[in-house]
Amino acid sequence: MIIGVPKEIKNLEFRVALSPIGATELVKNGHKVLIEKNAGIGSGFMDDDYIKSGAIIVGTPLEIYNQSELIVKVKEPLKSEYPFIKEGQIIFAYLHLASSLELTEALLESKSICIAYETVQKTDKSLPLLIPMSEIAGKMAIQHGAKFLEKNNGGKGILMGGVAGLVPPAQVLILGAGIVGTNAALIAAGMGAKVTIMDINVSKLRQLNEWLPKNISTMVSNEQNILNALKDVDLVVGAVLIAGGKAPLLITRAMLTLIKKGTVLIDVAVDQGGCIESCVPTSHENPTYELDGIIHYGVPNMPGAVPYTATLALTTCTLPYILKIANKGWEKACDEHQELAYGLNIINGNIVYEPIAKTFGKKFQPWIANTIQ
Repeated sequence: MIIGVPKEIKNLEFRVALSPIGATELVKNGHKVLIEKNAGIGSGFMDDDYIKSGAIIVGTPLEIYNQSELIVKVKEPLKSEYPFIKEGQIIFAYLHLASSLELTEALLESKSICIAYETVQKTDKSLPLLIPMSEIAGKMAIQHGAKFLEKNNGGKGILMGGVAGLVPPAQVLILGAGIVGTNAALIAAGMGAKVTIMDINVSKLRQLNEWLPKNISTMVSNEQNILNALKDVDLVVGAVLIAGGKAPLLITRAMLTLIKKGTVLIDVAVDQGGCIESCVPTSHENPTYELDGIIHYGVPNMPGAVPYTATLALTTCTLPYILKIANKGWEKACDEHQELAYGLNIINGNIVYEPIAKTFGKKFQPWIANTIQ
């Protein structure tokens, strides 16, 4: 199979979808790998590194799309890339379709085969291609939160760990006890903050309570508990997830009146529609904005700021699935591997992932092998 890796064009997105080691493995399996010129440079990988791996360097994204059967990306195609996508072409990337009707309709119109990293799901309900980036995003959310709490960045001027015996630590609220939330809690606790992590799954909270540091408390997530916590919080991290679907709204615009000026809100779920109503997507270039005196951070591709780490982690996780698709074709690969089948979002103009269809009120067409052509 001919596999194409275009250069990412999202604002300050430095990751690349395939490392040179990943390219080597694909070439060893008899596949042709096309890498757009300078696609890996932001992650520290030069074109020569890919050439040594057996890949071919291609000059433009149009050439990549024109020549490739399988397109492997990090982030979703942007508007300028829509015209390049061909009927029957496989797109394998973080798509987050529930957050964009425009992208969903463009991919439906293209009649391509769209497989989303974020909805590939194992039998234990874990999301193997989302986990590494979620871990990075959770850790980075606290790094950024601590930075924007500084007065010169618009925050309250609060140090996360306070000063022992003199000044209490910052109070951090984390909504969601998944991979993002747990990693955010651990980093915040490690910095000495007083952390509350909320989730609707009481069993999960009980499990976390067994091993989390003592400066982390768990609490069931409901409107009243959130309202109570917002009155004294310094940093909020929205870390809720519905695989492939729109994130539930947990903090409304009206709730901002309870929050003190200089508080920092970070919505990691912003690429899935967001769980904080007043938080909208921002960029690494302009990551924050102030609303009612509250600092909002909504960068949807946080791991793009640590591209070397993120690219190596991503390739390690995606490569086995890329090989399945390339070696067997998408349909046989999905038929034989249910976890990959969960990644199917759009096939030949049909939405085959129900949460996306529900989000936009569109027809849902379940995929059964050999039925959607």
